[in-house]
Amino acid sequence: MDDLAEIRRETRLEATPAFLAVVVGQVALALQSRQSGWRLSGLPWWHWLVPAGLELVLIFSLQHSATHDRLNRIHKRRAVALLLIAVITAANSVSLGALIISLVNGNETSGPELLFKGIAIWATNVVAFGLLFWELDGDGPYDRVNAPINARDFQFPQQENPDLAPPGWHPRLIDYIYIAFTNAIAFSPTDAMPLRGRTKLLMLIESAASALTVLLVAARAVNILH
Repeated sequence: MDDLAEIRRETRLEATPAFLAVVVGQVALALQSRQSGWRLSGLPWWHWLVPAGLELVLIFSLQHSATHDRLNRIHKRRAVALLLIAVITAANSVSLGALIISLVNGNETSGPELLFKGIAIWATNVVAFGLLFWELDGDGPYDRVNAPINARDFQFPQQENPDLAPPGWHPRLIDYIYIAFTNAIAFSPTDAMPLRGRTKLLMLIESAASALTVLLVAARAVNILH
């Protein structure tokens, strides 16, 4: 019961703010694009708001106590969470693709605008994959506590060497966000090691998206600013 209460707190007090941070970033980009007349490869300013609306509906279903408990009872909470992450990832992938096309066509002429877009896309990529790793490892936070070693997607140092952590330690959302962040910066695992093929593939995809964003956006932005 203590583990269940802790997981509920983690879901609501850690995961929900992470999801909301993505929505806030999308809304901020939409409002700034409208005010400054920014375009992304022909996409209108309000295209950032399209996924944000669906994301808010899904976030509410995971945050609202009655809906959250009902989803748990029918074993659909994880499916809804994965759907939410899929919406975020798909929307961010479209934005990244549009940004790359815009860069190739030479449409990005404002350094601050390009940096704003690039940072928002990169940060969303990190948060989305951190949440995805959190939901996939050991079949999600509710099952992970009792998951056997061969069902886990990551091997953390604290699991390999229990003396490094307090009794009963288990990875939390911040640990998965850290994995996603370092993978997006170093393009390789720096803390926990991926154990399963699907995890390695996801980390490869995240690294590739991060590399495209950082290398192309940074190079063009520096060129513009100079």
